[in-house]
Amino acid sequence: MSFPFNFFLAAFLGAFATALLALPLWRQWCLRTDLVDAPGHRKIHRAPVPLAGGFAVLTGILLPLGVGALLLKLGLVKISSASAILHGLDRRAIELTVLALGAVAITLLGYWDDKHELKALPKFLGQLVVAFAVAAVCQRITLFVPSELFSYAVTVLWLLTVINAFNFMDNMNGLCAGLGAIGAFLFALLAAASGQYLVAITGWLMCGALVGFLPWNFPRARAFLGDAGSHLVGYLLAVMAILPHFYTRQNPRPLAVLAPLLVLAIPLLDLAQVTVFRTLHKQPFWRGDTNHLSHRLTRLGLKRPQAVLLLWLLAAGLGSLACWL
Repeated sequence: MSFPFNFFLAAFLGAFATALLALPLWRQWCLRTDLVDAPGHRKIHRAPVPLAGGFAVLTGILLPLGVGALLLKLGLVKISSASAILHGLDRRAIELTVLALGAVAITLLGYWDDKHELKALPKFLGQLVVAFAVAAVCQRITLFVPSELFSYAVTVLWLLTVINAFNFMDNMNGLCAGLGAIGAFLFALLAAASGQYLVAITGWLMCGALVGFLPWNFPRARAFLGDAGSHLVGYLLAVMAILPHFYTRQNPRPLAVLAPLLVLAIPLLDLAQVTVFRTLHKQPFWRGDTNHLSHRLTRLGLKRPQAVLLLWLLAAGLGSLACWL
């Protein structure tokens, strides 16, 4: 089977254009419905900023995905791997449907938090429901332990951890979206290299949608991801870390299971260090502060865009090790 470069490129460009063009429409809707981030404590913007990014990114992923699947079904896309991709769509239809519904559900949960500032427990329970649904229907983490209960627990824990890591990481313009785009790009490469084209397509779609959003968010923000967007980014990356087969009998590479940890090293490290800091200072770990990696870099003298670019670079460097593994 030939490598479908053109199909991957079409997925990336379709998602990029859709998110870029959908953002102004969602931005206007946010302004009309008062879905904005108002100026306040720990915030540097002086005027309300629409929380339109999550909906624009979701649109950028789902709309091209639906159009592409329809074109394949109608036989209007002529690529050598079309039959294999169609076979994968049919064989994993239930799994893909659950994943898509999970993306919508986690975005709506974030939207509800943006709109009504949910308390920690209801938000956690919403995340837990989505995580259990994914673990019940889709691929699960095993870590070579032959226990179904263990695989459920680890998979749910992984999903909750990554979702909240990116929720925490959304603290500077472009930071969460940029790290999400880098992670999606790396997971797409890893999946494509092993012939797992559906996972790769998901990665290219996500990468394209986030890159399409970034001009609206970095370096000057005219829209934010909001909790809707940061939840979506974390959810999709957590799922893309589960779906590929990093270890198989045909390619027994035990160290390859570390690849997701390297791709997501920066947000996971940030989550770990702020959780430890807040716990040691007897603060609720879910309460925001200015002790994230990005804030620490600015206190060392970097400007905010420079801190974001440095964290992007570190994420790309660590993620490149995952490709080597």
